[in-house]
Amino acid sequence: MTDRPETDYSKTLFLPETAFPMRAGLPDAEPKWIARWDEMDLYGTLRAESAGRPKYVLHDGPPYANGHLHIGHALNKVLKDVITRSFQMRGYDSNYVPGWDCHGLPIEWKIEEENYRAKGRTKPDLLDSSAMIAFRRECRDYAAHWVGEQSREFRRLGVEGDFKDPYLTMAYEAEAVIAGELLKFAMSGQLYRGSKPVMWSVVEKTALAEAEVEYQDYESDTIWVKFPLRSAGGFTPAFSGGVSGFPKAGAPDVGPLDGASVVIWTTTPWTIPGNRAVAYSARVAYGLYEVTAPDDADNPRWAGQGERLVLADALAADAFAKARVPEGGFRRLRDVSEADLAGATCAHPLKGLGGGYDFAVPLLAGDHVTDDAGTGFVHTAPSHGREDFDAWIDARRELEARGLDTAIPFPVDDDGFYTRDAPGFGPDADGGAARVIDDKGKKGDANKRVIDALVAAGRLLARGRLKHSYPHSWRSKKPVIFRNTPQWFVHMDKDLDGYGLDGAATTGGDTLRDRALRAIDETRFVPASGQNRLRGMIADRPDWVLSRQRAWGVPICVFVDENGEVLKDEAVNARITEAFAKEGADAWFAAGAKERFLGNGHDALRWTMVRDILDVWFDSGCTHAFCLERRPDLKWPADLYLEGSDQHRGWFHSSLLESCGTRGRAPYDAVLTHGFVMDEEGRKMSKSLGNVVTPQEVIAQSGADILRLWVVSSDYSEDLRLGKTILQTNVDAYRKLRNTIRWMLGTLHHDRGEEVPLAQMPELERLMLHRLAEIEAVVLKSYDAFDFKRIARTLLDFMVVELSAFYFDIRKDALYCDAPSSVRRRAALQVVRLLFDRLVTWLAPLLPFTMEEAWLSRHPEARSVHLEQFRACDPAWTDEALADRWRQIRRVRRVVTGALEEERRAKRIGSSLEAAPVVHVADAALRALLGGIDLAEIAITSDIALSGEPAPEGAFALADTPGVAVVPARAAGAKCARSWKVSPLVGSDPDYPDVTPRDADALRELKAEAMAA
Repeated sequence: MTDRPETDYSKTLFLPETAFPMRAGLPDAEPKWIARWDEMDLYGTLRAESAGRPKYVLHDGPPYANGHLHIGHALNKVLKDVITRSFQMRGYDSNYVPGWDCHGLPIEWKIEEENYRAKGRTKPDLLDSSAMIAFRRECRDYAAHWVGEQSREFRRLGVEGDFKDPYLTMAYEAEAVIAGELLKFAMSGQLYRGSKPVMWSVVEKTALAEAEVEYQDYESDTIWVKFPLRSAGGFTPAFSGGVSGFPKAGAPDVGPLDGASVVIWTTTPWTIPGNRAVAYSARVAYGLYEVTAPDDADNPRWAGQGERLVLADALAADAFAKARVPEGGFRRLRDVSEADLAGATCAHPLKGLGGGYDFAVPLLAGDHVTDDAGTGFVHTAPSHGREDFDAWIDARRELEARGLDTAIPFPVDDDGFYTRDAPGFGPDADGGAARVIDDKGKKGDANKRVIDALVAAGRLLARGRLKHSYPHSWRSKKPVIFRNTPQWFVHMDKDLDGYGLDGAATTGGDTLRDRALRAIDETRFVPASGQNRLRGMIADRPDWVLSRQRAWGVPICVFVDENGEVLKDEAVNARITEAFAKEGADAWFAAGAKERFLGNGHDALRWTMVRDILDVWFDSGCTHAFCLERRPDLKWPADLYLEGSDQHRGWFHSSLLESCGTRGRAPYDAVLTHGFVMDEEGRKMSKSLGNVVTPQEVIAQSGADILRLWVVSSDYSEDLRLGKTILQTNVDAYRKLRNTIRWMLGTLHHDRGEEVPLAQMPELERLMLHRLAEIEAVVLKSYDAFDFKRIARTLLDFMVVELSAFYFDIRKDALYCDAPSSVRRRAALQVVRLLFDRLVTWLAPLLPFTMEEAWLSRHPEARSVHLEQFRACDPAWTDEALADRWRQIRRVRRVVTGALEEERRAKRIGSSLEAAPVVHVADAALRALLGGIDLAEIAITSDIALSGEPAPEGAFALADTPGVAVVPARAAGAKCARSWKVSPLVGSDPDYPDVTPRDADALRELKAEAMAA
């Protein structure tokens, strides 16, 4: 045999070639893509090219302009970006306008902290117009700084939107619209000044909304207090004199309940001066009990022998134990019926102290009373509790008919001190006013002084301590108190008479609550559980408190007379909103503002200018009015609102109420909520635990696309988990996905764009097109359902399992080695081309940086993948019969590849091309099906034999594929120097004796092409 020079056949193969790197280098690469998008004005181009398309509007819930972004922000903004991009690439004009909440206490608090307290400066007198405006300017500058910082951080996440013209609640036009929306409530009669118990932060000197509190463990003083019965069952007992004007406990019997006391239990002793009633329940069984244990000087107690107490039967033993009455030291005298309690009154336990509390304390029936804890009676202080207030108001007519004073006192002031409405504890008391909570959020002396007074009066039965969950301000982290304060409210249950419904009249039942509940029923919620959550909050909520006693925000820009009547004058309203639009809400605080806005038509002496500030939830609740309605590139109502699940009581809630009150419906058609981000062990992230993961850290180490992959791979409807292990899992998944895209790009380097008709394609190509059509249905349905986890999982599994490990693995031989004219090779290139264009565009909303890089690597003439549309699949690709046939083929292939893997592990073969196994298939129909395909090609072996004979003992089989077994064998023949297949036909071609005939034909065709070129 003549020696021939060895040929380097690698140069004759169509091996993948691409500049798309294996290592992504996302932390360095991603900022360059952002710069490119800015340079080409991607956002502006999207808007221009979307003109005329149907709009899809996701309205941005405004984050607070205060500090760097946390991981929850990243989760939220990535979800929004995925949605807007996905609709944009499905034929919509999906414009995203980011927004910021700029007013309110957090910013004001920061200014006080950084610009005043930290520098030893005194906060300016905000009653002075110039000082007020200067202070507000500091707040505005602070907010503007953080809007800029957060904008950059959101952009770094890959979020695309109108960051050059976002909406800001502090923009002059926005402040004007917010003021106008408030004035609509005033004109419809929904706005009123009243007093109710609100959550009050002594530290921050302002009322707080539910959304501004969090619950923390707190240790409270607990007391059991005796309220002597003054009248029961129509009988009024007389009292003998007592210490400091208090009647003596245990007066002689004059009637069935005479001398008895009703006992209450409370965790807020400081609210006793505000007590006005005691609540009981008809559902609770009560008894009259008498202490029988003799007094014991060695073990003193506040329950003397012979003392009679009315208690819930289920709680009596516990109450006596707390009072240190020995077991068996009391007896039950009789039942106390509802008739005994209804209409009864007690003396206040502090009667006579400081010359006050000389009023009857009525017993009121209350549904909120239970015998789960305490005594079965509930101390009712309408100044200090929502349920207490409601019970008192509900009973007002009945109480007034009985000659009782129903005025609600103001026992505690803004600073947490008792007022003159708390005789014996206010400014006239010895030692001055007692204090509930001080400026640092610490307990004052109020509890001690109240308890001491009760002991002196003989009205304390027992005391203790209790650790329980208690509301704290989420900013200062200090406990709040409930206190009655004058505030501005919006009625929830007053008829609007059609207001906001295009002037349509109603026949009643058109309250703000009614409208909001109807709107909830008409809204799509994702997940569906959000509907019941929001409905429950709206159904049970009290009137909407709008006022805050601060400086930075939109003022409650109304005038009120001494009777609390609000001025209703459209001309005045117009002057206010016009001024705000030109000068901002600072105009309300400028010198001469009162005369300017009232004009000559109103007596300035009659009308008082309100200086309270609107709650920021009203501001954000108006974003639909000054953003959606005012921008021609958006629409009202929004298609979607998306925020964390806490916003059922926040932005979703306030937006719903504001819009229903002024427009009669919700400002959104759908509401989507996500959970919170926990660490890998499910714990809340906190600096003290050292488990905080910041988006900035993840981006710097791995890139924004890794963070985005975590978001879209997670079930955001629940709380999410994040940590090093989870991030590494996403890094690994990303690497597999990127390598699949890289292989497609390398392979498509040789693509000539040739088309093979569907009918002429090999079955394997038609199968992959069928699968692509199936995947498309899943992707589109899941984008509509906002089920990104399913999209990410489906596409990743398809690319890694079905493409890389199956289709591409099989077709590498044809793609690399077949002749240019090969139908099989041309069909495979066409399928890879179709796969690439669809997979990359489907993935672009999820991973915008990587897919931009991939798209422009394939289509360098393109401007951006984000200007593309999803590529539709041809319905003709769907072939269920073919798919069913290949499900059977792939089951057999699994048995073959399993057998070859064992051979490799035993080092009996290296490559699968060294094998030529015998496959025993018992089922004749399956055997016939397999006989119609090149099973060796599908199994990536050099040869394969099918047999209907029973498999010999020891043949490889899989339990889930009965009737199929494999006997491994080595392939016969020589190894092809070009394709590495082992074949007895190697050497049969005289021109190319070291390759198979297939490879020889390919080499001749390549040589001819080169000569022709």
